[in-house]
Amino acid sequence: MTKAKSRKPESGESFLEGKLLIAMPGMPDPRFEKSVIFMCAHSAKGAMGIIVNKPIDGLSFRELMSKFKIDVTADGTNTPILFGGPVNMGRGFVLHSSDYGSNEATLPITAEFSLTATTDILEAISQGRGPSKSVLALGYAGWGTGQIESEIMANGWLHCDADLKLVFDTDHDSKWQKAIAMLGADISGLSADAGRA
Repeated sequence: MTKAKSRKPESGESFLEGKLLIAMPGMPDPRFEKSVIFMCAHSAKGAMGIIVNKPIDGLSFRELMSKFKIDVTADGTNTPILFGGPVNMGRGFVLHSSDYGSNEATLPITAEFSLTATTDILEAISQGRGPSKSVLALGYAGWGTGQIESEIMANGWLHCDADLKLVFDTDHDSKWQKAIAMLGADISGLSADAGRA
């Protein structure tokens, strides 16, 4: 079982990269309430992740592809587009299994997860040539230097190892509860208030 960790990273340490960031109950920012975020990058300069459990109402993969004038011929491509975060909402990001790569356009994050942000992956998915598992999100979550570390220390977030099945699960409504359960935590016992000594 994976344990939640709350510690301040050493300089340059990227301990969140490839992990899941899970919003604590009582998250004050409604954009991140009950969010599960796959962390794509984390360094001393900041962090970037994709929210993987918040579908955008009324926007499906097929509808978005029609706006790009990309023909969709593959089955099973009517999945929802996700709200990846409040930064750069006009840009799409595909978080996917590492069985697909697009030359220099694909960023390998872990042995199981990669990120691609170019239209060639959209064409590949539309034609059934894409990765075996993927989520398409508009926007991303971003943090400046030391910001995410401070939010973790203030009990805003939990983090744990990323689970391939959970990240690509299409039951978005239950992902937050499942992520909390991976930590062995009882939601009713969690608090967003910082501890007092």
